Amino acid sequence: MAVLYGADAVYLAGRRFGMRASAVNFSDEKLREAVAYAHAQGVKVYVTCNTLPREEELEELPEYLAFLQDAGADALIIADLGVLALARKYAPKLKRHVSTQFGVINSAAANELYSLGADTVVLARETPLEDIRRIRANTPPQLRIEAFVHGAMCVSFSGRCLLSADSAPSPAAGSTISWRRSARGSISRSARTAARTS
Repeated sequence: MAVLYGADAVYLAGRRFGMRASAVNFSDEKLREAVAYAHAQGVKVYVTCNTLPREEELEELPEYLAFLQDAGADALIIADLGVLALARKYAPKLKRHVSTQFGVINSAAANELYSLGADTVVLARETPLEDIRRIRANTPPQLRIEAFVHGAMCVSFSGRCLLSADSAPSPAAGSTISWRRSARGSISRSARTAARTS
């Protein structure tokens, strides 16, 4: 749907090394198909590799990174220095995007990540606009600096994000309410009062 509605890039996860472990992510075969489909439409695919892998998990990471390169992914979304280093070695053709989860809030961190092979740094969600401007001014123009505007609002289906319509309370008249379930199982709500016209 993202491709059909005009996205120029999509991000997705395989079944390994992605933070949204409770989601039904792409099998290796389906990931290949998704990349081929997106590329046929001129759309790039960024694959999350954004877990903080434990020592025993590192053994299978090089093979997975090589697979993602072979599958034709355009970039990896990374949140760990070790994964960044291994991606450089085992998937050198893929761009390396540092995730918002890495927590970059200053140009010193962004510049160091660039020196380690990052192509893009997605700043921490809490970075103020004025700091974003300063970071941009103090980093190389070749390094892409992005801001994560999605925030903490959950507006897409990812794992257990949305409740079914029959499990959420009814909104009050004149309001639009979005219910979502967090990874810990608690329910949160955001509401927007509809503009009244009379």
